[in-house]
Amino acid sequence: MKDAIKKGIIVGLGVILQVLLSLFIHLFLVEKIWVIDILYGFLSLILVFGLIRNSKNYSYTLPWIIILILFPLVGTLLYFILAQNRNNSKIYKKIKALEKENKKYFKSSASIKPNSTGNIYYLSEFAGYPATTKNDVTYFSLGEEAFQSMLEELKKAKKFIFFEYFIVSHGTMWNSILEILLEKVKEGVDVRVMYDDAGCISTLKHNYDKFLESKGIKCVVFNKLNPISGVIMNHRDHRKILIIDGQVAFSGGINISDEYININSPFGHWKDNGIKVYGEAVWSYTILFLTMWNALRKTDDNYEQFKCQFKNIEENGYAIPYGENPLDQEITGEDVYLNIINQASKYVYIMTPYLIIDTDIINALVLAAKRGVDVRIVIPGVPDKKIVYTLSESYIEALVNGGVNVYKYTPGFTHAKVFVADDCVATVGTINLDYRSLYLHFECGLYLEKVKCIKDIKRDLDDTIKKSHKVTKMEATPSLGKGLWQALLRLIAPLL
Repeated sequence: MKDAIKKGIIVGLGVILQVLLSLFIHLFLVEKIWVIDILYGFLSLILVFGLIRNSKNYSYTLPWIIILILFPLVGTLLYFILAQNRNNSKIYKKIKALEKENKKYFKSSASIKPNSTGNIYYLSEFAGYPATTKNDVTYFSLGEEAFQSMLEELKKAKKFIFFEYFIVSHGTMWNSILEILLEKVKEGVDVRVMYDDAGCISTLKHNYDKFLESKGIKCVVFNKLNPISGVIMNHRDHRKILIIDGQVAFSGGINISDEYININSPFGHWKDNGIKVYGEAVWSYTILFLTMWNALRKTDDNYEQFKCQFKNIEENGYAIPYGENPLDQEITGEDVYLNIINQASKYVYIMTPYLIIDTDIINALVLAAKRGVDVRIVIPGVPDKKIVYTLSESYIEALVNGGVNVYKYTPGFTHAKVFVADDCVATVGTINLDYRSLYLHFECGLYLEKVKCIKDIKRDLDDTIKKSHKVTKMEATPSLGKGLWQALLRLIAPLL
C-alpha cells in the first residue's frame, strides 16, 4: 500500500504541476499577454472540430465537447494531459505496426460464407479474427472454479506459459500460481508474465518485475505510470489471458486476486466467470498476447513456433477470440454486443459490473424489447465504486421505461462480462459495458455460436437472475438531487 501511495503521489504531482503551470500562465500573464486567452479559445475550438470529425461515438465525445466549449482552459488542459498525441507514443506505434504485421497469422480454419450469421462474418472477414470450429470450450460460472482448472493445466505445462492480466495481487490465488511458475522455470518452461501497472498500483511493488526476472520469469509491465505521458496512463491493458503450450487458453472476468475467488471479498459474494478453450481458437489468443508482448519487449521473430496442431477434436460450432484496442477507428467489442442485441429474436441476457452506455446501445436494447425480445441485464447489488455505481444507475430509468428488465445481484458484486441470446450465441470476456472498456482499454472476448457450452452460460444467467432483485420503475426514477448529480457525472463519464 505504501508503494501504491508513493506511485500515486508521483503521478498525481506530475499532472498537478502541468495544470498549475498552465493556470499560472493563464491567470497571471493573460492580462499582459492577451493573446494567450485567444489561443486557448482557438485551440479548444480546433479540438471540438477534431472530435466532431473523428468521433467514434458522440455519446463518448459529447462530454468532451461540452467541457471544451464551457471551460476552454481546463478542458484543453485535461484533453492534452489525458489524450494527447497518442500517435507519437513509441509504445502505440509498435503495437499498431505489429498488429498490422501479425494479421498474416490470423487465418480462418472454417469456411465462411457471405450469408453467414452476422458476427461470424463480421469478426472473421472484416475485423480479421479467424473463425474456428474444432474446440472444446468450458464455461465456469464462478472464479474459484476457473482458478482450480487453471492450476491443473499450469502443472501440465511443458513448453511455455503466457500470462497477461490487468490485476495481480499477493494472496492465495497469485501465490499458488507463482509457486507453479517457479517450478516450471526450473523445468525449462518459457514463462512470461505481463501485468498492467495501473491495475497493480496498490497490489505490487514498483520493481516487482525485477523480482520475477531474478527468479527466471520473463516479465513486462504494461505502460508504467508516468507523470508526463497522460495518454499512456489513460489506456490500460485490461485483458485476462492465460495460455499453456498453445493447447489451452483461459480468459473471462477474473483477475489474479483473492476476491475473485471469494476469499476475503469486500463486496459480498463475488460473482465472476471464466472460459477455457482447448483447440484451434487458442492460436488467436496466442497472437493477441505475442503482439502486445513483442511491442513492449522484442523477443520473437516467428510466432509459428508457438502454434499447436490439434487432432481428434470434433467440430463444435464457431469460436472466435477477438481483441479490442483504442488505436484504431473500430469499436469491435461494442459492435459484437450490438450485433447480438440487434439479431436476437427471443431473448438476450447480459451481465456486467458497470453500465455506462452510449445511445447506440440504449436504443438497441430498448428496440429489442419493443419487438418482443426478453431483454435482461444484471448489475451488482453491492457497488465496488460508489460514484461509478451512481453513474450506472442513471441509465436504468430509460431502459426500464423502454421495457428492458434490469436486475441487481442481491448477494453482492457481479464482475462477469457476458452476453447470451436465443440459446445459440454468446460472448464471454473482459469488456465491460462502460466507456473505458469500449473505447479506452485493450480488451479481449470470445464469441461463441452453436457451441455446446452456451447452455451452461444460459443456465448461469438464469441462476443469477433468480438471486437478483428486479428494479421497478419507481426505483429506477431518481430524486431531483440524485438526478442532478447523475447528470453531472455523465458529463465527466469519459474520465471515470
